[in-house]
Amino acid sequence: MTDTPIAPTTAEDLRAAILERYDSLSKRLQQIARYVLDEPNELALETLAVIAERSGVQPSAIVRFAKSFGFDGATQMQRLFRDGLLSGHAVLGYGERVRNFTRAVDKRTGGGAGELLSEFVEGNTLALQSLSQTVADADLTAAVRLIEAAESVYVVGFRRAFPVSSYLAYSLQQAGKRTVFVDGVAGLARQQVQTIGPKDLMVAVSYHPYADETVHAVETAVSRGAKVLSLSDSLVSPIAQPADVTLQVRESEIRAFRSLSASICLAQALVIGFAFEASRKEEARSRRRKD
Repeated sequence: MTDTPIAPTTAEDLRAAILERYDSLSKRLQQIARYVLDEPNELALETLAVIAERSGVQPSAIVRFAKSFGFDGATQMQRLFRDGLLSGHAVLGYGERVRNFTRAVDKRTGGGAGELLSEFVEGNTLALQSLSQTVADADLTAAVRLIEAAESVYVVGFRRAFPVSSYLAYSLQQAGKRTVFVDGVAGLARQQVQTIGPKDLMVAVSYHPYADETVHAVETAVSRGAKVLSLSDSLVSPIAQPADVTLQVRESEIRAFRSLSASICLAQALVIGFAFEASRKEEARSRRRKD
């Protein structure tokens, strides 16, 4: 007889349980798990029918998912996120605002360059407003500490993520951190990560569909005992699951073009956060030496 799992009592406990059990779930339940992790506000506020439609499953599958984590049904699971959403005073309706914006853009058949600029500004503004909701202060602080503690920082990100990874590598070098940029020139991405060790940090950036080179770099870092910091669009992406810290970033998509504005903003916060902490500690050391 299989023991019935004890239902989590907070949304954070449920997220932790999903991440712990994700690999053991069926593909259908993984599909629901990703929706729960990526769209917690919608899970809290929408009906079961709407959630089922948007996650691409049957309502019965969501009920089965909830019961597999010890809940009596989907409503009890939703209540966890609803309570957390209201107590945290989060911005409500972000997902619906994005859908309304996308529908409005899709209906437009023309427009000059100025109108296109306005569309991209509005879409990116929505993504930037969401960034502070998806990245917790504690996670950002933990990410900065990983960079501080690393002997060397290896930065990797290909395809759409390449501008973000190159910015991170350049900025960390400017901030005085020993940095290795895994750029894959001449097809040498695998060779470039072979020197990573237990005292180093791998910063990996990737979005769906995830670049094989980046996934391999993360696997190599983990196998060699290095820490991993991931910037990704999902907590269960192949570069997020093995990571010590994952910063989730959700970008806008305007007329089938996905932006990078939120990712660059997050990268800037990481680098400046590291530079600030390094400067503060250097000042403290200087005062001690004078004393």
